[in-house]
Amino acid sequence: MATNISHKHDNTNYRVEIIPGSPSVYRLKPKQENKGSIRRVTLGERDPTKLNKTILLVGETGTGKSTLINALVNYAMGVKYEDDVWYQMIEEEKRSQTESQTSDVIVYEVFGLEDRTLPFSLTIIDTPGYGDTRGNEKDVLVSERLLDLFRSTEGVREIDAVCLVLKASDNRLSDRLMYVFDSVMSLFGKDVENNIVALITHSDFVTPDNVLQALKDESICLAKDEEGQPVHFMFNNRQQTERNKKKERVLKNAWESTEEEIGRFTDFLKKTKPQNLTETVEVLNSRMRLTACIENLQERVQFIEQKQREIRQTQEALKKHEQDMKNNKDFEIEVDEAYKGKEPVKDGSRWWALWSNYGGAVCCEVCKENCHYPCPLAWYPEHCEVMERKCKHCKEKESSIKCYEISEEMVFYRLPDTKCTVKESGHELELYCTVCAGKCPVSKHVKDERCTECEDKCSDLNHKKTHWKYVNKIKRVKKTIGQMKKMYDKGKEESEESGSLLETLQKKMKDLQKEKDKWLEESFQHVVELEKIAMKGVSLEIQVHLDFLIEKMKENGDTEKVKKLEEMKSKMDENQRVKSALSYVSAKTAAFGKAATKLFGGNTAE
Repeated sequence: MATNISHKHDNTNYRVEIIPGSPSVYRLKPKQENKGSIRRVTLGERDPTKLNKTILLVGETGTGKSTLINALVNYAMGVKYEDDVWYQMIEEEKRSQTESQTSDVIVYEVFGLEDRTLPFSLTIIDTPGYGDTRGNEKDVLVSERLLDLFRSTEGVREIDAVCLVLKASDNRLSDRLMYVFDSVMSLFGKDVENNIVALITHSDFVTPDNVLQALKDESICLAKDEEGQPVHFMFNNRQQTERNKKKERVLKNAWESTEEEIGRFTDFLKKTKPQNLTETVEVLNSRMRLTACIENLQERVQFIEQKQREIRQTQEALKKHEQDMKNNKDFEIEVDEAYKGKEPVKDGSRWWALWSNYGGAVCCEVCKENCHYPCPLAWYPEHCEVMERKCKHCKEKESSIKCYEISEEMVFYRLPDTKCTVKESGHELELYCTVCAGKCPVSKHVKDERCTECEDKCSDLNHKKTHWKYVNKIKRVKKTIGQMKKMYDKGKEESEESGSLLETLQKKMKDLQKEKDKWLEESFQHVVELEKIAMKGVSLEIQVHLDFLIEKMKENGDTEKVKKLEEMKSKMDENQRVKSALSYVSAKTAAFGKAATKLFGGNTAE
């Protein structure tokens, strides 16, 4: 055992302790910081004049990503087998399940080692949250955090490689893994396909025919080599294994083979053109807005149908009391009145954001709608992805106002207080919601903690304040003829003819239907827009809403839109990869349902 060593890495900075053995294990002590929703782990100081390469790692827990990251760091440091040392940037195999689930997106940065082995500094983005066992809402959070990373001022602007991490023993791709792959594919624009590669861990460096065949069977879109085969690189996970004479040759071969593969991976990164993430941010923003729009639509349609039932009940009751109305006799009826109430929601906060306003929902107080739920990243409504900047006078979008210049920090984090004076009239930009029915300005939206026991403002200090959202509710109420006339104001308060009030009710139903149609059309346009820019036509979170959209379009008799939506659905239904992913989502949903039933005794309605 090498318990007292002296070698070329003795002066390595940020080394804090040694675990004696062969190899001797040193733990590096990188700088760690949490900025917004992103955790950064940085070794060394960045030189902006030096080339940087950025890779994104995605895979299931247990594939060996921690060892892989450490192997890349050791390679960058120029560590050889003969040095008999191993440096840990990540503590391997000791992170608890809880930690691996909590650390949604971690950015590892390796700077200052460009003159040793790599010709560039390295940024590694790890996404350990994908495919965890707590439900697909966790995977949505990872997508949101990636968006936050891609669009922030100090975030990532380019990706050189998206790396799908698999184990060499995988002879088929599980439903869970398919869900992970699909989630990643749907994050990026079509131009990223040539930057996606497979990193195969726990390898014996024999061509992994089983893994490659599984990738081929599932039509995974990976970069191709000169022979048309999926680009892949193999790695062993035994670098830290205790050495002795019996294992010497095997471990040395494993080390050197991994080193050779990392060299090949380095060559790939040098030759590969980085992909600008502008389109990716557009994809993610569009997808989130679409999802928010559809979910809002479903709640809105439900509310409209509840209001229509209320009107039908009123119509039936008026017909029964037709003679009373002719005789100018007062009477009461009972109906199920639909209204908007508040419901507490899980805040989705993290330990580093306990003092902030993360979590909850962005709600419009004018429309009484949930514009984005869950909204785990935005501090305030103006930070939410569903908000879009427009001129408050002409409602022209910011992107089409070429004369208006605004810093990136302003675009994403605060309202502008200046006007563009290039045009005579001038444009004054303000944030507007893309989701709520009135497309209201951001000032009409809230994201706060409130009492959910009181319908209006709460003055009881004992009532708990929590993150909340609007929900559709029904209450049984009694109404007099006078109240109904006032409610459905016809402009003829003295009129007692059943026909006039019934006509008013019928007109109200038609107005509600028009409003529903408007939302359906907007959702359809979002789907079409996303299909144009996404690598995969629609993501899984959108696919699960297609049946709903198809059904409603059929009700409207819009055959052309139904045909378009059914073509999208048919393509996904025929795709085995999508089937596997949907199977995984269904299994997780069923598992959650069983757990909820067991926990709440079958009462999960609230």
